[in-house]
Order: sequence, then structure tokens, then C-alpha cells
Amino acid sequence: MTSPNTEKLLVVITGPTASGKTGVGVKLAKLFNSEVISADSRQFYKEMQIGTARPLPEEFEGVPHHFMGFLNIEEEFSAGRFADEAQKKIDELFKTHDVIFIVGGSGFYIDALIFGMDDIPSIDKEIREQINKDLDRLGIAHLQEKVKLIDPELYTQIDVQNPKRLIRALEVYKQTGQTLSSFQKNINRTPKFPTIFIGLEHDRAELYNRINNRVDAMIDNGLVDEARSLYKQKHLNALQTVGYAELFDHFDGLISFDKAIELIKRNTRRYAKRQLTWLRKYSNLFIMLPEQISKIKELIKNHQK
Repeated sequence: MTSPNTEKLLVVITGPTASGKTGVGVKLAKLFNSEVISADSRQFYKEMQIGTARPLPEEFEGVPHHFMGFLNIEEEFSAGRFADEAQKKIDELFKTHDVIFIVGGSGFYIDALIFGMDDIPSIDKEIREQINKDLDRLGIAHLQEKVKLIDPELYTQIDVQNPKRLIRALEVYKQTGQTLSSFQKNINRTPKFPTIFIGLEHDRAELYNRINNRVDAMIDNGLVDEARSLYKQKHLNALQTVGYAELFDHFDGLISFDKAIELIKRNTRRYAKRQLTWLRKYSNLFIMLPEQISKIKELIKNHQK
């Protein structure tokens, strides 16, 4: 319920994968009788349950979660579309709640929602088609090298296993002659809503251990069968991501099963490192440990005054 004379506030709970964002979001949402908007683009898709560590319904403890497991894997859902639809949901929720929680580690989608999209010209169809042909003919490693060369700053921040991110960087550069990171710097960095960012961090060794254990748990919980059920759709952008791409290579006979698991762990650690780089650019950022719920609660209350 809303309270008179209390400022509306968005609280973004972010951090690297396996840092405990979901659990913290649930605890805080219960304390504030609120709801959660998920900002994890990998968890949008119904079919990608195990490989994205999407929580089971019972883990939400009755807290409503939006934008999670709601898309068919064939559907495209851009950051711009997410920002538009999530903003509508926020406007609706602010009618009955003083605090709303955004929980997730997809920095590009969080930025689109909180700050708006960059003003980039439309891309010629021919440019996009050529880059996609390069991906099909030369593979993702070719696109990674090109992005690393033309926009090294962006390369350290995006999920370089996701061809969609690489294609975007290359098509913007080909269309405009400017890097995508240069456009992002020109975005108005004033949030569209009163917002604070809670960044969850662990000791690096502890985080990497959590990641390794999570991957092992995914395998035990049936990730291989899940990936095999999606193998015929492996060309889809949604599946060109850590946890699936490595197993597809194994199914194709390119690498052993043990090597696939090793690469999933390595690539997930690298992804976590990029997530940490991304979150540190936020100005209104408070670094917390996942167990500091009381401290985070007081921080939120202080920002409502």
C-alpha cells in the first residue's frame, strides 16, 4: 500500500551471476510489501529454466515477479521493448506501492529502463544482413575479434558470447562510423525515476566458487537434457549464451563433455567479471553483502524521506 508524503522509489538489486540477487530481492520485497520486476534477459524465456538458473515459483515466497519465463524462445525481446513494457508496469505498480524492486544482472536492459535508450540512427537492412552472414560463415569468434578491435571499451562490458550484442556493436559502427560505447556516453544519465542501486558483491574467490557449484548443480538438475531438447533451435539468438552454446558444441562432437563443463564455468566467471565492471559505473550505487538485509532496508527508508 502507498503511504502519504512518501517518495516513490525504484530499488535496483544488481550484481554478478550467482551473487544472490533473487533471494535479496524476495526478502526486501516482503519487507516492503512490494513486487519485483526481473531484469535478467536470459530468464525471459520459458524454455530456458535450468541453464539460466531461473528460480522456481516456490523460491518467490509469494512475492509477485514480472518479466520472468513469459516469452517463447522464438520471440525477440529487445532492450527497448523491455524498457517500454517495464515502464508501464512500474507506473501501474506505483499506484499501490511506494517501493518497487528491479532485480537482475542484465546491465544493458537495466540502463534502457532507468536512463532510456541511446539515440542511434536506424540500421540499413543490408548492413545487418552482411554481419549475420559473417556470423554464419566465420563464426562468433570473428565477430568478437572485430568488436574487440573497434570498441575495446564496450567489449569489456557486454556478454561477448551473445551474438546479438556483437552484431549491435558492429552494425552501429558500420552505419555511423562511431562506436556504440560513444553513443552510450551521451545518454542522459539522470534516472527517469527516483532510483538507488544496490550492488551485491562477494570476495572474488568466493564468487567463483559459487559459480562453479552452481554449474555443477545445473548439470545435476538436468541441464544436459534441457539443452538437448533445444538443440534443433540452437541458431536462435536466445540460445547463443553461456550454458547452452558449450553443450551444443559437445553435441556436435567439437569438444568433450568435461571440456564443455569447464568452458561453462570459465565463461560464466568471465560474464560475472563483465557484470561487475558494468555495475560500478552507476553513480548512486551502494555496495552490499547479500546478508546485509537490515542495512539495505534502512538505506531504502532513508531515501524515501
